[in-house]
Amino acid sequence: MDIPGPAPRADGGAGAVAAAGGLHTYQLRLHAEYGPVVRFQLPGAETAVSVADPVLLEATARVDKRPEPLFAFLAPLFETGNLQVMPADEHAPWRRLLLSVLAGRPSHERYFARFTELVTALADRWAGDAGDAGDAGRAGQTGHEPVELQKDLTELSLRMICEYALGGEVTDPGSVVAAFEDVLVEHLGQLYHAPLPGTQEERAERAEKALAYLRARVDRVVAAHRSGDRTDRSDLIGALVEAGERPARIRDTVMVTMLAAHHTTGVAVSWTLHLLGRHPEVAERIAGELDRVLGDRAAPEYGDLRRLTHLEMALKEAMRLYPPGPYGARETPEPLVLGDYEIPAGTTIFYPFWAVHMNPGHWPEPEKFMPERFTPQEVAKRPRLAYIPFGLGPRSCEGAGLAMVKAELILAVLLKRFRFRPAPGHEVTPVERFVLWAADDIRMIVSPRTQG
Repeated sequence: MDIPGPAPRADGGAGAVAAAGGLHTYQLRLHAEYGPVVRFQLPGAETAVSVADPVLLEATARVDKRPEPLFAFLAPLFETGNLQVMPADEHAPWRRLLLSVLAGRPSHERYFARFTELVTALADRWAGDAGDAGDAGRAGQTGHEPVELQKDLTELSLRMICEYALGGEVTDPGSVVAAFEDVLVEHLGQLYHAPLPGTQEERAERAEKALAYLRARVDRVVAAHRSGDRTDRSDLIGALVEAGERPARIRDTVMVTMLAAHHTTGVAVSWTLHLLGRHPEVAERIAGELDRVLGDRAAPEYGDLRRLTHLEMALKEAMRLYPPGPYGARETPEPLVLGDYEIPAGTTIFYPFWAVHMNPGHWPEPEKFMPERFTPQEVAKRPRLAYIPFGLGPRSCEGAGLAMVKAELILAVLLKRFRFRPAPGHEVTPVERFVLWAADDIRMIVSPRTQG
């Protein structure tokens, strides 16, 4: 049976993606029109098959090959070969090494106190406690000017991942965030042929300078670790050094870890607070849970996180509605069957995270914010791959466990201390960048809450 889809375009599909506002929204439109399996043109892959049915996705779950052209936009970040498309035989041991660090509870617990300090510092700034507690307008915007969640929380998340991946905090996370943006916006723009400000030469020069800046920052830390000059050693760099990885590969690994972690965690928490601000009854339920679990404590301990079930459900539901990652993709090494369709070898299989999460067959009233979808009873009713914010199979995110710890900690500290409400007149519009971003940030009014 032929796979349904739109008619071919001379531009290879770039115009359709741009007109839809990005791949996220384009996939939603395609699957709404053509069903759970769609053939479409994709810049960088010519023709792809997008699958929004979690049952059919099971047939692809063990595939360990990514289509190289589709991830070529990340290649400038690497000097030792694009880590996103390394061959399966090389990828498997590299993944095991990363999981031994990023997914390990001992490593999470070792950094938890420092993560808490960083989150608390942001909360103090918002509350005005860092300076004169009575001058909230000057120091922290609380109850006065709106907080820009994406800006502040992305920088916080970067500080946290720098602490984890580099063994020390950067003093100017805003510069690092801006450098990552310069690199990614330029290369994503090339991939989708999107209009960008400035000339191509100007953008290329800015991206090249930004990349050199990022590499120099990481190289200095890696060199200090290898020479033994640092006492606050990084678990990640330490494991890579012990495994015998060369300095350039260590730097490339740290770079991609920082890139993925600071974007995804920062925006996931931002979207969660955005939704809670529009559903105060859910926010109050979480606040009550925090009061019961934490008592008078302002922040959780690591062991408390598993008891914050309402908070975890809200975070998961926010990542369903606004999945931080843009998409997943594999290349079939051999023919496979997806329901009624035969897929030839060499086909790009596209994982449209947002369309999977909005599939009404598994998520009734999918556009509604309903954290109770994630009770154990409700989860048991759904197919395993109905919820895939961190991807699936052997190329899924190695840092998923660490990301959830960071996000839950941030939310616990902030929701214990503050109430969040939408800034009057501010419109929040999702747009696709490297992650699902808000076009003009997510601005919210933050005010202190009283326990109980």
